[in-house]
Amino acid sequence: MTATEENASVPRDGRDDTVDEVPAATGRTRLISGPGILLVWLYGVMVVGAVSRSAVQISTEFDKAPLAYSLSAVAGLVYGFITYSLVRGGEKARRAALVCCAAELAGVLIVGTWTLVEPSAFPDATVWSDYGMGYLFIPVLLPLSAMYWLRKARTATL
Repeated sequence: MTATEENASVPRDGRDDTVDEVPAATGRTRLISGPGILLVWLYGVMVVGAVSRSAVQISTEFDKAPLAYSLSAVAGLVYGFITYSLVRGGEKARRAALVCCAAELAGVLIVGTWTLVEPSAFPDATVWSDYGMGYLFIPVLLPLSAMYWLRKARTATL
């Protein structure tokens, strides 16, 4: 590659915009650049935590707290879908992740409030109990952060 060809591939402002894009063959904008990488990592950790916790609890003591354990499993599935959507990239994935994050936030707020108002309904904790206190409140902070990032990612692609 000659110096002229190399210079032609870099924009005149000196920035290399290819960092924020998936290869041209897919035509999707990446959602995991910058803070998006941290979101994927945190959602990945939450997937492992929620799914493994619920799998053990469902397989060993489901009759003790079926609602709590089922909700933890649902939370793990939601986290998994959001992680997949962030990694996949593109506008459809961004919108799907945004909807799932809103549903996740609603779930955290509903279950968190429910566990405070009627603790007897949850004889054992879920991922979303007490607004995710057992997970350092990450379940309530993560969807807020993700929704902010996903909305910002949309404006960046316009």
